[in-house]
Amino acid sequence: MDIIQTLAQELQIKPGQAKAAVGLIDEGNTIPFIARYRKEATGSLNDEVLRQLSERLNYLRSLEDKKQQVIASIEEQGRLTDELKAQIEAAQTLVIVDDLYRPYRPKRRTRATIAKEKGLEPLAAIIQLQMTDTPLEKEAEAFINPEKEVNTAQEAISGASDIIAEIISDEADYRMRIREMTAKRGMIVSAAKDPQAESVYEMYYDFSESASKIAGHRVLALNRGEAEKILTIKIEAPEEDIIHYLEKQVIVKNNPHTTPVLQSVIADSYQRLIAPAIEREIRNSLTETAQDGAIRVFGKNLEQLLMQPPIINQVVLGWDPAFRTGCKIAVVDPTGKVLDTTVIYPTAPQNKVEESKATIKKLVDKYNVTLISLGNGTASRESEMVIVDLLKEIGRPLQYVIVNEAGASVYSASKLATEEFPNFDVGQRSAASMARRLQDPLAELVKIDPKSIGVGQYQHDMNQKKLSEALSGVVEDCVNKVGVDLNTASASLLEYISGISKAVAKNIVSYREEHGRFDSRSQLLKVAKLGPKAYEQCAGFTRIIDGSNPLDTTAVHPESYEAAKKLLAELHFEPQDITTGSLKNISKKISDYKKLAEELGIGEITLRDIVKELEKPARDPRDDMPKPILRSDVLEMKDLTEGMILKGTVRNVIDFGVFVDIGVHQDGLVHISQICDRFIKHPLEAVSVGDIVDVKVLSVDLPKKRIQLTMRGV
Repeated sequence: MDIIQTLAQELQIKPGQAKAAVGLIDEGNTIPFIARYRKEATGSLNDEVLRQLSERLNYLRSLEDKKQQVIASIEEQGRLTDELKAQIEAAQTLVIVDDLYRPYRPKRRTRATIAKEKGLEPLAAIIQLQMTDTPLEKEAEAFINPEKEVNTAQEAISGASDIIAEIISDEADYRMRIREMTAKRGMIVSAAKDPQAESVYEMYYDFSESASKIAGHRVLALNRGEAEKILTIKIEAPEEDIIHYLEKQVIVKNNPHTTPVLQSVIADSYQRLIAPAIEREIRNSLTETAQDGAIRVFGKNLEQLLMQPPIINQVVLGWDPAFRTGCKIAVVDPTGKVLDTTVIYPTAPQNKVEESKATIKKLVDKYNVTLISLGNGTASRESEMVIVDLLKEIGRPLQYVIVNEAGASVYSASKLATEEFPNFDVGQRSAASMARRLQDPLAELVKIDPKSIGVGQYQHDMNQKKLSEALSGVVEDCVNKVGVDLNTASASLLEYISGISKAVAKNIVSYREEHGRFDSRSQLLKVAKLGPKAYEQCAGFTRIIDGSNPLDTTAVHPESYEAAKKLLAELHFEPQDITTGSLKNISKKISDYKKLAEELGIGEITLRDIVKELEKPARDPRDDMPKPILRSDVLEMKDLTEGMILKGTVRNVIDFGVFVDIGVHQDGLVHISQICDRFIKHPLEAVSVGDIVDVKVLSVDLPKKRIQLTMRGV
């Protein structure tokens, strides 16, 4: 297989792009580095395409390794033919390689191997040839051997049938055809083990859908229902047509002595050996496809959540709501430093509302708090009521935001949180996290295992290794898109920067603590275990504000500093002009990028990137994202009426719709059919996590706490 050609076709890119990307990956370059600083080589492939390419590259290389192992094994047995070798080499998937290898794979003891040990292979050959004029019982008498436990002619025929059944089962062409027929025309059927039992799987108690059309979220729901022993699931294949197909392949002569036996053998081979394996394969394939789809959705949601714009220059009061144990409060300054913490008890059972409001007022006055960040967990609704009353009473500008607190409890009990706040309890840490995830969502959320952030579906049913790798890739891409301030970034943030490991991230923080702030990117080379290759990978993604080199505030890579300085001189500017905003419109001064790039000794794409950076140094890509809704009043679910139009924040996107926070504690569902007027296959085609959207209330079910919304015609 020509791997480069295959990658180019699959990803719809040029072979030269695929070859360059593979070469760069093999040299040990990271995806963010290749995407940002090797655009000339790859033809500007983005990080998403590069990650797909890297994943497929690993699969195709594993496939080639498997082919060589299989060919070597069959050759060792002395059974390799040129035709078989060509078939194996042409195989496009591991499943096909396994099909071709099946007859030659060392087997455990089966009914067929036992029959062979009894010397019944010649009888099996007679039946397969379908040429005998003698009744089979007569032919079989020659194989009766009590010493080998073959006591009757019927036992001999039965043993020979087992051998033929296995031969049919091992035939790669038959399996491929049967798999195709089952995948295209099979039905996924589920039923309840106890039809009277109440469960969330009731819609699947009597359910069937084509295996070729079933949606991924249904596959995952069925799997979970089966795992919880509530559902039984099977694939109903077009068995009659499959048996007919096998009979046409196997029964080549209408022999009255062999045809009835072969018909029975074919039915046994399919039902006992082929069908269960094919069903397993198809269900595994459906599950894998569904998981891959769910992981992609989770990744997109996570990216949108991480890339929400920071709320800067505000003193924030983080409020972690609770009932019995009280609401934990933390005041955090604009840099994320915790100024004060306390616990108040405005909710049941204590209901110390006035006392709690007095405490909050003192904190607001003392630290000039301008924003309250309220977690959306237990007692959030009750806490929100108190906050809204407080806003009416307080004589200064103060607003609140409800933040998604998913993962906060995981973080607050983690080793990292203990190291960060050794003198705080889990509640205080959680409150500090509430405030910080509003100030800079990316910097705070990187401290939490991405799986715990709660913006996917069925994440606990996924292939956990695949999920972790995909989500880590998303976090890595986001962190590198934004860049990090080398003098303020935590180790948790630094470890996601291209080329920086966990150990090196800690060493950077230690170096900072020991030697003071970094004055230039080149100082990174003095950090323990950070060599020239790691420096090349990470340097462009770090930022140094007020350092000795103004280029260190930009995403211009040190390898392009000379070119950048020459460019500035050409346009009659100095490096110092970068930080004064004097370079805002320098792109208009360049008439011929191609010619200028040649003069500077760099590629045209690189030149355009440098110009973009110099015009807007340290620009945060998150500035383009929708800002969170700042609230000053509250609605309750009972206040909602049909037809009411509200503004909300998209909290989660799943296969069949989106959940929108409209400020009533319970997120409302916009079904995929209600997202827009045009047809869409997936909600992500129209909306993303963090989007601010207008919605209309369709229905409210108070007992079940369900809100149905629409975005159509709003």
